[in-house]
Amino acid sequence: MKVAITGVGETAFLRKGAQPLLHMVAEAGLKAIADAGLTPADIDGFIGNRNVPASDDVGYALGVKERLFSACTDVAGGAAPAGQALLLAEMAIRAGLAKHVLVFYGIQSTRPGGVYSYHAREPQKAAFEMPVGYFGQPAYFAAMANRYAHDHGLSEEELASVSITYRRWAELTPSAQRREPMDLEGYRRSPMISTPLRAADCCLTTDGAGAYIVSAVERARDMPHPVVEVAAVSMAMNNWPHGIVFTQKPNIYEVPGAESARRAYEQAQVSPDDIDLAQVYDGFSISAIVQTEMLGLCERGEGARFYHRGDAAPGGRKPVNTSGGHMSGGYVPGINLLIEGVRQLRGGEGARQVPNARLCAVAGLGGNSHSTTILARA
Repeated sequence: MKVAITGVGETAFLRKGAQPLLHMVAEAGLKAIADAGLTPADIDGFIGNRNVPASDDVGYALGVKERLFSACTDVAGGAAPAGQALLLAEMAIRAGLAKHVLVFYGIQSTRPGGVYSYHAREPQKAAFEMPVGYFGQPAYFAAMANRYAHDHGLSEEELASVSITYRRWAELTPSAQRREPMDLEGYRRSPMISTPLRAADCCLTTDGAGAYIVSAVERARDMPHPVVEVAAVSMAMNNWPHGIVFTQKPNIYEVPGAESARRAYEQAQVSPDDIDLAQVYDGFSISAIVQTEMLGLCERGEGARFYHRGDAAPGGRKPVNTSGGHMSGGYVPGINLLIEGVRQLRGGEGARQVPNARLCAVAGLGGNSHSTTILARA
């Protein structure tokens, strides 16, 4: 039994929102349910995450009367909603445990401590890294960028082209958080955070939520939108504890994306050449570069030049992050990338619509785990 994503919904992506996280998750959930042509009474499966409100609370907020199946993802970052949650939903539907599964995810980056608080809980960092000032995601990914530059070369112009590309897509996306135009000079005016990464190389600070509905393809055919099938979803991991995965392993920019992509392409029986567009977890420009390579959209070591040539930009041969991604669109880890992939394959996205889009790859980075999902317009 194959499954499809039949409804999607998001809140506004705000620099600082006024709603509690539960309210944002419920709002996104109701939008996804309505988008699927369903009512809360039709939802009988829930998949959340350890960092968002529990299904009991979300179900009550939505007015759901019966919940036959619930689960919680436990991997981090974009690998959870864009990969592991899809696997759980697919398993539940194939086993007959649910008919329509709601996957929800949200974030309040402006809470005290923000996203930095996630790593502050890790004992290895508290003991060995934080005392010498090696702390915070920009510092970790700046070290990756410097190592990558040593191995493959990385000019300022090439690095800048990643964030400039995503900003060009955000300009075409009414819901994007940052839409003001940015060229190379504008990039250079962006404050340096941790060399070589400027603020423009970093994901946004966002308060927001997203949700989607997973249903059997047979049911999806009778629902409002063109069928967007989950052609493949694959997870891969490395064997390093999360407390050191970004900072202490032998090659700090190596993530398990190549293996998750290989498995996903095998499952879907397609190749990177068949992909029409991609949504890549862009916590930072360097993470987008290496995952673009791991998806096979270009050769290893050529990711920065891929962006600098304009291959990922509007009108390029392999568009990437067509809503602005996490760096210009909004940072609700992984889920807003998956939702954008669904919308592109449905068609009708106006100025940012990729012509004749049939296959979309979605890469979700979760530190020591990684997911690759292939979406296909049936």
